[in-house]
Amino acid sequence: MSHQSELIASDILGYLKQHENKELLRLLTCGSVDDGKSTLIGRLLYDSKMVYEDQLAAVKSASSKYGTTGTDFDPALLTDGLREEREQGITIDVAYRYFSTTKRKFIIADTPGHEQYTRNMATGASTCDLAIILIDARHGVQVQTRRHSFIASLLGIKHVVVAINKMDLVDFSEARYEQIKADYTEFTGKLELPDIQFVPLSALNGDNVVNASEHTPWYHGGTLMHILENVHIASDRNLVDFRFPVQYVNRPDLNFRGFSGTIASGTVRPGDEVMALPSRKKAIVKRIVTMDGDLDEAYAPLAPTIVLDREIDVSRGDMLVQPNNVPKVAQAFEAMVVWMSEDPLTAGKQYTIKQTTTNATGVVSDLRYRMDVNTMHRQDADKLELNEIGRIVVELSRPMAFDPYTRNRGTGSFIVIDKLTNNTVGAGMILDRELDSASSRRREIAEKRGTEIKIHESLVGADERATRLGQQPVTVWLTGLTGSGKSAVAYGLERRLFDEGKSATVLDGRNARLGLSADLKHTQADRKENLRRASEAAKLFNDAGHITICAFLSPSVEDRAMAKDIIGDDRFIEVYLDAPEDVCRTRAATDEFTDTMTEMAAFSDMAAPYEAPTSADLALKTDDLTVDQSVQKLYDLLNGRGLLK
Repeated sequence: MSHQSELIASDILGYLKQHENKELLRLLTCGSVDDGKSTLIGRLLYDSKMVYEDQLAAVKSASSKYGTTGTDFDPALLTDGLREEREQGITIDVAYRYFSTTKRKFIIADTPGHEQYTRNMATGASTCDLAIILIDARHGVQVQTRRHSFIASLLGIKHVVVAINKMDLVDFSEARYEQIKADYTEFTGKLELPDIQFVPLSALNGDNVVNASEHTPWYHGGTLMHILENVHIASDRNLVDFRFPVQYVNRPDLNFRGFSGTIASGTVRPGDEVMALPSRKKAIVKRIVTMDGDLDEAYAPLAPTIVLDREIDVSRGDMLVQPNNVPKVAQAFEAMVVWMSEDPLTAGKQYTIKQTTTNATGVVSDLRYRMDVNTMHRQDADKLELNEIGRIVVELSRPMAFDPYTRNRGTGSFIVIDKLTNNTVGAGMILDRELDSASSRRREIAEKRGTEIKIHESLVGADERATRLGQQPVTVWLTGLTGSGKSAVAYGLERRLFDEGKSATVLDGRNARLGLSADLKHTQADRKENLRRASEAAKLFNDAGHITICAFLSPSVEDRAMAKDIIGDDRFIEVYLDAPEDVCRTRAATDEFTDTMTEMAAFSDMAAPYEAPTSADLALKTDDLTVDQSVQKLYDLLNGRGLLK
């Protein structure tokens, strides 16, 4: 074997100790279908003398039946262990192989290239330090090349080796190598991949895999094995931010109580002060206990038991940190998620969120966008299908301690678990972003209103405004199905009031989407935020003494209750424009803007069913009444209540 030494014969324990202390590199191979990922790993193992004789004999036997190289030895069969993989000549599941050289130990993951197995690739990449991305020299950069590169960037893999394979099939052309190198470099300029190296090789024949090739005199870099043995990964680990998620309270007897777990990042020593989250209780580290004895220092990814100098309440799911360096503790965060389930991710559904040793019930309150990894463009979406990647907002049932994934992979990652099947359905990476989701904004506003912050008072009284304008301020809230005539009646009433010398303003749902709420999407959370903004604007107009006429779909009872709560009971008049659904559909179909408006979803058989008011101040049968007749009834209502002086 390539890492043999004299110690094997003379001191086997010494050799094993030497082997144990080698640095470990975790890597994966990825790329498009048939780029040669499994063949490359097989060649690495074979040329490194890491294949046992019986294993080699089995592969040679299988090569005659399943081999695709036309020879008596197909290296790909060293990793394609499943019968289905050998029969189809593809990789389906992630295959792990272990080998070592005189310098390093390696764990290498062979991941599938087919798009339908993208989730398998993401799983294999989640713990890797380096990614080998293969490109077929004949075909160049493919869709899966881009997809896997994007996922590698998303998962925080800092080192990428682009192995331009099958160079023997393009006559080891330097021009072709440089063209692929330029294409890949241009694409990855948008990604976070700080260390990219390129190698021209032939995995089948072994050119530039372990041994330098005489066919590429124009290439002056190292072989693939040389790069793997020498790439610097020590500085990739976070040894600054101490994070110790508690997995188990170790209490074997009355005289010992410690907290066991794996250090996610940072270092700790006896005498250090630590703080438990979320309780924020502090203590001093008394001992760091392992099976081999106490340590003077522990660091990631060791798994010790930490003993504190005094009793504080710490249990599974808590986290020990340094008091002057704490993660964020919150009940909501934004994240990128790779969806791994046949059942799509939908906003509003409850899942179990598992992060480090903590489980919490969470809901995806907002789906910001879906990422098209082929074009790097963001797309509006209301769900994520299998293998799709998107940006989401997660809200939790209780606070959780976390870091941004880019700073700390251990505490910045989480998995999404279906509460019914207990299957893992998604893998997420927490973003370093200040949360500004619609639901969080509403919560923050509610919290502010509950504080003792003093509101600035106008020097002009409400009675003075009413006297000057000759009216009482009020909001007329028109609700009804799309096509019921809300906007037509609203603008008709505005015209009538203006002609009477009154001051009135219309807030229309469509116009709000083009201005006040132009930044919002059409998710359920953003639709609610749109109505909240309109309600706040209506309240401001009322405070200034004006009559506000709001024409909004506002399909749910909850939506209209929120608007009434913001504006005030004494200033809110709910008007239901009641028209049959078939009439509304016919009217809506003639509107040239309808196709672009999500209000169409408010019909009862679509995504957001309409909940008709049961106690509206006024109901208008707009299929029988003309616009002028409806306006007259509204005018009479306002006048009858003494609002028009």
